Amino acid sequence: MSRVYNFSAGPSCLPEDVLKECAAEMLDYNGTGQSVMEMSHRSSAFKPIIEDAEKMVRKLMNVPDNYKVLFLQGGGSTQFAMVALNLGNKKGKAAYIETGVWAKKAAAEAKALGIDVDVIASSKDKNYSYIPRVEKISGDYDYAYICLNNTIMGTHYEYIPDTGDIPLVADISSCILSEPLDVSKFGLLFAGAQKNLAPAGVTLVIIREDLITETPRANTPTMLSYKTHADADSMYNTPPCYTIYVLDKVMHWIEKNGGAEGMAKRNREKADLLYNYLDSSSYYHATAEKGSRSLMNVPFLTKETDEEKANAINKKFVKEAAEAGLVNLAGHRLVGGMRASIYNAMTKEGVQALIDFMEKFAKENA
Repeated sequence: MSRVYNFSAGPSCLPEDVLKECAAEMLDYNGTGQSVMEMSHRSSAFKPIIEDAEKMVRKLMNVPDNYKVLFLQGGGSTQFAMVALNLGNKKGKAAYIETGVWAKKAAAEAKALGIDVDVIASSKDKNYSYIPRVEKISGDYDYAYICLNNTIMGTHYEYIPDTGDIPLVADISSCILSEPLDVSKFGLLFAGAQKNLAPAGVTLVIIREDLITETPRANTPTMLSYKTHADADSMYNTPPCYTIYVLDKVMHWIEKNGGAEGMAKRNREKADLLYNYLDSSSYYHATAEKGSRSLMNVPFLTKETDEEKANAINKKFVKEAAEAGLVNLAGHRLVGGMRASIYNAMTKEGVQALIDFMEKFAKENA
């Protein structure tokens, strides 16, 4: 069977060049006679892999010297707790901007851990279809929290709030290295790997050193302290070795393709192609408002207003698209319809193939 175009929100498609490299090294990595999957994380063979992965993250994201790069586990959802436990240790109060499911879950987790959560803005009034404009955040907060790109709703911050001395935390799981980002504007960034970096399994954390505290909130488990992992260079326990190995290869692929700037150009071309089609269509429409649209996740609906008919059409679209080699296009239940996730590894040809199918489907079903 030939390769399909995979529009999954995550785990998502990986660059084919990277997959081929990994396949070629599966039984024998670099003359060791073993797979990275089998390697001791403390071996002389694995050490250069994790060191190079950190070096490439620092290079491609221009990470300042006073930030630590950590390779952790537990996904973005574990970071909801780690952020609250480690950064909410002074005043016990934090500001959250609620722009969808993941920001809402992060706020709920912080609240459950005893943080006084102040939701300073929300786009819930329009089913999270836009990003509220909060230019400046001030107040007696330990930190401020945003989700930079909202996978489910297909929205993205086109600005970075000015938080002054308040550390700004951002979940960048679904937009990391999709475009340049000024790390110095944030106290902490985190990203689950399974969108733009690697297979699921590793979570990248970039944290300013002054935020790595000796004394997180009371009763914080050892594994949920950033200091634990920073002091041990991400080797306190067995890290997800193979995922870090793939991440390192993806970093080199990004570098070969122009770095963050190259990814931004590639991604804007793909997103413009799809949004322009949706905006000109008499059959489909994008759900995210202009000015807040994600380059990575594009939810869309048909213009069928009858709920029962719309559901039937959506199922038919997803089924026929899969038969045409365009897979994982079902929308999230909170938005409905369809969703095309067009992460870094998705090609422009894949997006054009989707548009061609959409046009054909519209003619047959309008």
